[in-house]
Amino acid sequence: MTAELVRGQNHPLSQARLEVRVSAGRPIVAGATLSDEQGRVRGVEWVAHPGAPTLPGLEVSKQAAADHRLAFDLDALPGTVHRVSVLLALPAGVGGPVRFGAVAAPFVAVTGLDGVEVASYTITGLDTESAVVALELYRRQGVWKVRAVGQGYAGGLAELLTDQGLSEARQLAGSINEAVAQGLARSVSAPPPRTADADRSRQAAASAPGPDQPYAAPQGAPGTVPAQSPYDAPGPQGATVPQTGYPGGPAQPDPSAVTQPSAPTAGPVDYSHPGRQAAAPPPPAPTAPPAAPGQPAQPVAGDATGWSMEERLYNQVWGMFEDLARTTAAYRSAVDFADSRMEQELDKVLSDPRSRIGGQGDAAREAAQAKRAGLVDQARAALDRDLAQLAAEAEVVEPALPAAYASWDNPVWHGYRVPMEIPMALRLGDLRLPESENLSIPMLVRLPLERGLWIDIGRAGLDPLTDSDELRRLAMDTAVAHAARLLAVYPAGEFTVHVIDPAGSGASCLAPLVRSGVLDVPPAAGAAGVGEVLARLTQRVDLVQMAVRGGVADSLPPDLDTAEQLLIVNDFPHGFDDRAVTQLRYLADEGPAVGVHLMMVADREDAAAYGPLLDPLWRSLLRLTPVPDDHLADPWVGHAWTYEPALVPPGSQVLQQVLSQVAAARRSWNR
Repeated sequence: MTAELVRGQNHPLSQARLEVRVSAGRPIVAGATLSDEQGRVRGVEWVAHPGAPTLPGLEVSKQAAADHRLAFDLDALPGTVHRVSVLLALPAGVGGPVRFGAVAAPFVAVTGLDGVEVASYTITGLDTESAVVALELYRRQGVWKVRAVGQGYAGGLAELLTDQGLSEARQLAGSINEAVAQGLARSVSAPPPRTADADRSRQAAASAPGPDQPYAAPQGAPGTVPAQSPYDAPGPQGATVPQTGYPGGPAQPDPSAVTQPSAPTAGPVDYSHPGRQAAAPPPPAPTAPPAAPGQPAQPVAGDATGWSMEERLYNQVWGMFEDLARTTAAYRSAVDFADSRMEQELDKVLSDPRSRIGGQGDAAREAAQAKRAGLVDQARAALDRDLAQLAAEAEVVEPALPAAYASWDNPVWHGYRVPMEIPMALRLGDLRLPESENLSIPMLVRLPLERGLWIDIGRAGLDPLTDSDELRRLAMDTAVAHAARLLAVYPAGEFTVHVIDPAGSGASCLAPLVRSGVLDVPPAAGAAGVGEVLARLTQRVDLVQMAVRGGVADSLPPDLDTAEQLLIVNDFPHGFDDRAVTQLRYLADEGPAVGVHLMMVADREDAAAYGPLLDPLWRSLLRLTPVPDDHLADPWVGHAWTYEPALVPPGSQVLQQVLSQVAAARRSWNR
């Protein structure tokens, strides 16, 4: 299974002979640097580039191209090499784009010699950068891994190579640009590249000219670069002749090839959510069957854009969220307009005292109310139509969601297997609006978590008759369900849960985590237990921060748990002294950036004695509730969404089954 990496994520490599395939949609330069244990490039002889494409165990392309295939033999690398960085850069001085923000996002994939993908990474978020470190192949404790980096440099290759410790960076960058320019001068034009699923090159569609692309030169004109394979055979007089079957070479007839769309013509503006537009990058998303005349198109799960089904479903869910927000905002606006118009008409008619005598005023009032009712009914009909379409889409999307996006009652959990890589996002519950009581949208948050979670057990806004003890039990059940879901969607050994329960009040709710064996240590109790857990996690944050800032992330202590960490805190601030409160605030502020996350089960009023000291803590956390509550603000259209937690259905054994598999996988991984 291919690991689709996000920035900073790593993946083990099980074979030494590999290829790194690059697809950028337009010509770029590809190279690689070798570095030692400290991450330093010792000299120009440790850099593979178009002017010097071959090093021991490494070969790169000889010129700029839209597609590259870099060959690696990790066993043949010198023993002093501990890291190999794959570099991409835009050609300088050839009239093309000068920043990656003006071109399609480059795609890189690590494959075996048979072409089977091991890991892939789409480099997004680039703007003014003209050079980027795409991937790192690094050796740790005798095992090679690949990490998605995506670090860009606005200063180009010179700044990139300087950052890697090369003293001759500017001279080498100049010689690379000169070698690329000479290669372009010798190039001959090639037929347009095809997009083949078997090669997974994933060509991006041609984009409109940006500020760095004032025009598109005709094929074969000076300054244009044909897309071709780095392994093209040399032709006469130094020209390169594309070989059949390689990207950029003469394409064989392929009925599955994707035809790129032509330039758009003038027409109506498309206001649909970008993630739900039909023009998706390859592989193409599923398409709906043709609708009957006069009927709306039938919804299909995964019909949004994205490189994978998971990404398409993610975009589709949030497209549904935006569609529901938009149509509800339109309905509320129409109702407000109808009310305002009725008031204006009544004020106009009744401003004359003579109209208040007899039946004239009553008739005017009835006419105004009838107009209002007609406008509201018309708006409601449009809302009901949109809600019906979204409900039909939800009916096909919900059963197709992967485990990370699915509710606990989804059958996908009954076929659960411990994953090999983390998903894009996680479901924390459902969102709904008062106008759509029968329609809910999954609430998805991206992984790794960027904010801690606060499960609020305060009574503000709740029914005053709600039992306090029952509310606390529901809050702990919610925390356990969220923790179990996080454990379930991470690969074995890549997520660790710690629990602080000073008074032991959450023991019954925490039983599934304790009995299954997914906790490395029992929940910490008492002031001593609170201090020990907080000290250990605070030390971990300090160590990782120092290693990252010093550029020695691979030199952490061997006994340090490098997995993502989650700390569940129950019954705060019971058992916390001033030092523990300070450590907790530190973890909430600094922890997420280095993989330490916080989940608080607390009532803010219980910590009122600390005054404004803890206000930054509460603001830094994403507030959730153990019961449905309309507290989630939507600044986009001003809605207050009702949040409903993702709880395990009463009597279901799915939580125990999932945690048992997670515990078994963790035991196997630790052997």
